[in-house]
Amino acid sequence: MSTPAWIGSYWIERLLGAGSFATVWLGHDPVLDSRVAIKVLAENWSHDLRVRERFLDEARLLRRLDHPRLVRVHGLGELPDGRPYAVLGWADGGSLRDRLATGPLPVADALALLGEIAAGVAVLHRHRVVHRDLTPGNILFVSGPTGERVLIADLGLAKALAAASGLTARAGTPGYMAPEQDDPLAVVDTRSDVFGLGRLGLRLLGDPDGGPGPTPRWRQGVPAAVPSVLRRATAVRPADRYPDADAFRAALRRATSPAAADADDGHPARPGRGPGRRFGLAGAGALTLVALGALAGDGGLPQPDGTRGASGPLSVALPAGWRATGTGWAGQYGDDGRLEPALIVAADPGRWAADPDVPGAFVGLSVSAARRTTPEGFVAERPHADCVAAPVRRTRQAGVDWVVARYACPAGRPVLVEAAGLAAGRDALLYVQVAPPADGGTDFVDALLAGVRVRATGD
Repeated sequence: MSTPAWIGSYWIERLLGAGSFATVWLGHDPVLDSRVAIKVLAENWSHDLRVRERFLDEARLLRRLDHPRLVRVHGLGELPDGRPYAVLGWADGGSLRDRLATGPLPVADALALLGEIAAGVAVLHRHRVVHRDLTPGNILFVSGPTGERVLIADLGLAKALAAASGLTARAGTPGYMAPEQDDPLAVVDTRSDVFGLGRLGLRLLGDPDGGPGPTPRWRQGVPAAVPSVLRRATAVRPADRYPDADAFRAALRRATSPAAADADDGHPARPGRGPGRRFGLAGAGALTLVALGALAGDGGLPQPDGTRGASGPLSVALPAGWRATGTGWAGQYGDDGRLEPALIVAADPGRWAADPDVPGAFVGLSVSAARRTTPEGFVAERPHADCVAAPVRRTRQAGVDWVVARYACPAGRPVLVEAAGLAAGRDALLYVQVAPPADGGTDFVDALLAGVRVRATGD
């Protein structure tokens, strides 16, 4: 393979790597005197429209998310032969695969790194995106003025949650790929990435000389509670795993805390209801967006004509100008094997997931969630890693006692509200995640909660 002298306006220094679908070169920007990584679609795939579109989709997705925990895209271009290329930020620290090739990391460093990887994946889940290919080669390092940062790379297989299930091609890397990713009819959601995080944890913390077998031998110094967290993350059934990267990261923090010796088998903690009891979350206000909710529309109190949106037994009074779309709650399955009911309410429900500037709400009803945790525990499972939390409050609206947590976030949606309660007259948990309008304070949130209704069994 000959090294091109230039790609676009970038002088090419050397080859960084080559894979089945793309080649990556180290380039130099002579105007800004900076280095970049230039990813070029492989010549043998240049005429396959599906692969070409996947290449471009990755660049567009990274550009849209534009987060410091993800590889950044500076631009797109096209070679004279028609092949597209993407100009990316250069990860000067190489990959986790490179580092593991020289030997295992110290256990404390490996645990901290696994938490940072989970925080990066949580950014994707926050935007309702599933990565589908978490491997050591896709974890990169970049140096900076405050030290080294971890980056999540190679989103070529990533999909929006709305499109990640149904008929889809087999995708992923053996050894890190969740079992359901081998089934073209299976639901692939955030729990598939949790499996990948668990496998990365096994690679980082398992004894490489432990030999084959279903029960790994752990390296000396791994906290006693951590193996249970990784076992749950890599469960064969998606329903037995943590729901998303945030919940996995919170469990990992608990397992490595001084109180971990008293913890259970890695399931989320169920904080008590007494006064002054705090959620078992490490870090100030560390709650990260669940891959379920944020909505669109103009803020306002519920409409005076009583207009409601409904999904099965669940309904909600719509704020002025908003519409509702009934949907299934990703990751929550009823006894009949179907997704439990949920609603997206927004002025434009089709835009809410992709546009962080649009306010709205996700409303879900789950019998299965009520069986495994309390409203307090459910809210505690949803840490927003980059946000600052206000004190948790309680409010009673329309016969439901709600636990409400509000977060101010530096990027993405500026305010997020997590609320959970037990549906009156039913053994089911109600969950509402709100991205309120700019002028939507506590009154707006409480009015929305007051409009949530669940039809009694048999009605």
